[in-house]
Amino acid sequence: MAAARTCYAPRLIGPEEITEKQRVMIGSSTYFGGHHTVYQHAHFEFGLENISRHFVWSFLHAHPFYNSEQQSQRYVRLDRAHAFVPASLASAERAIYEKAVARAWEHYRELTRVLEPGAREILSDIWHISPMSHPKRAQKVERQAEKRAIEVARYVLPVAAFTTMVHTVSGIVLHRLWRMAGASDTPTEARNIIGEMVARVREVDPQFFDRFDNEPMEDLPEWQAPAHDGEAFAQEFDTRLAGLTSRLIDYSPGAIAAMAESYRAVAGLTASECSDAEALDRMLNPARNPYRRETLNIGVHAPMMRPLQHANFTFAKKISHTADSQDQRHRMVPGSRPLLTLADTRSPDYITPMLIRENPRALEIYQKAMEEAWAAKNELLDRGVSRESALYLLPNAKSIRLVESGSLLHLLHKWTMRTCFNAQEEIYQSSIEEVEQVRAAFPSMARYIGPPCYLRAGISTPICTEGSHFCGVKVWRDFPNIQRRI
Repeated sequence: MAAARTCYAPRLIGPEEITEKQRVMIGSSTYFGGHHTVYQHAHFEFGLENISRHFVWSFLHAHPFYNSEQQSQRYVRLDRAHAFVPASLASAERAIYEKAVARAWEHYRELTRVLEPGAREILSDIWHISPMSHPKRAQKVERQAEKRAIEVARYVLPVAAFTTMVHTVSGIVLHRLWRMAGASDTPTEARNIIGEMVARVREVDPQFFDRFDNEPMEDLPEWQAPAHDGEAFAQEFDTRLAGLTSRLIDYSPGAIAAMAESYRAVAGLTASECSDAEALDRMLNPARNPYRRETLNIGVHAPMMRPLQHANFTFAKKISHTADSQDQRHRMVPGSRPLLTLADTRSPDYITPMLIRENPRALEIYQKAMEEAWAAKNELLDRGVSRESALYLLPNAKSIRLVESGSLLHLLHKWTMRTCFNAQEEIYQSSIEEVEQVRAAFPSMARYIGPPCYLRAGISTPICTEGSHFCGVKVWRDFPNIQRRI
């Protein structure tokens, strides 16, 4: 309310100056009048435990206005089965559910054991490990092999798996989350968790919620759609992908001219003083534009980078649930993600990582895990269990089909980060495909797009910004004609 008063005052207003009457009057007029920016000044930081990854993907991270630091399944070994179990399940259905979760963890442990030797062999070759190698160098490869194994083995874990995080939102976002708690695949879990978050805020300031008539919406229009065939949707979407992970389906045809004109407007230049090609080089060439070599993402603050916001690209893509959980963290490249309860398939529908495809024993375990997960999910549905509850048994490998858009400014940041060999395999692959298609549409952009080492080589040191996490491959020498082995 002090922030609201400051808008109409000749000086800064402090919170201690706000009277109870002003709080009531200004609070009501700003909230009900839709002037909600004042509620962004209140922030709440929550420690969240025992929440499902499905809830996080479907609801908590399905919008751009939050900050999370989440436990990583890529790097944290999950030794025990620890997952969300819907309270609505009857005893017989609960037994089916819990058995499926336990079996998924058994497959996870077995896959980790089977995959580790292969990962070690590839990494040892990349790092040139021999009997003469320093013990610390060999130990580093051992640790990396274990991490690669659990990173891939996690694909069999159910999306019901628990996670832990620190999650921070503004006051208005918390109001929105409470209002829209039913707008996801996990409405019951969302109402419980957001309800707890609201309860904690009420302990600090009861009026922050109680003063306003803001209750969760019911009967959302998404759930009123008639029943349809999820298999047909999946088949049609995949046909349009034509074998790609990510396909360019729309873009700004006049992108270069529009960006160049925008750059000239920023710099106060005429077309005769700065051609389109020159403008593009000034903006994208890391040798001329030091902003492109920054590890801090400062593009939106750099006047000469803002023209990149006028070129936009849209991709249709198919990646796993676990990969998309990371992909959606690029919040300035938003996506239209599916409601899985409306796009469910009876037959297994999943992504298989490279390390598993190349290991016959691992592939056998993996396919068995997929069959079992879908069989358990389908059995629960056949017993009358709601899709909301049954779909928690889907594995991390579950295919997610989405449409994603972004400006070149924000896509450049994403592509720079995700064409690095340390990026998650699927996001790396989709980013490489996206870059290739943009290169084909705009050949003059080709030499400006790539991982940090490619952009920094011959210009800045260090070449690799990953420090001790250097992948071991001098990608900058041959990008994009480089093959990723693991």
